[in-house]
Amino acid sequence: MSHPQPLSPEEKLADAKTQLGLPRIVVICGSTRFMTEMTEADLRETKAGKIVVKPSWDMKSPHELWVSPVEADALKVRLGDLHRAKIRLADEVLVVGDYIGDSTRAEIAYARSLGKPVRFTHPEVNPDA
Repeated sequence: MSHPQPLSPEEKLADAKTQLGLPRIVVICGSTRFMTEMTEADLRETKAGKIVVKPSWDMKSPHELWVSPVEADALKVRLGDLHRAKIRLADEVLVVGDYIGDSTRAEIAYARSLGKPVRFTHPEVNPDA
């Protein structure tokens, strides 16, 4: 008698999202220089019935939470970890903007390594195009 294979964590998450009847989750990626465009993409994706997660702020803009370079560096690491968690949670990735830097390129590679579909607001910047 064969025993069913236990579900992977990813399969458990997908199953739970289905059982809960959750809409698709899209994570927005891109350079924080495109925060205005990310907000517009958030609006459009939400209007289309999707749950949207995205970067919350631009660390290039001054703020008391990252005045110290040491605090800023530690926060950047934590935010990177948090953004990768958003990618794992999401069903798809939307890359916003007409420029892709190293961080966004790494996020795209990470999403693709997980089998997540990746869309672009500017398809010409797709590193695999």
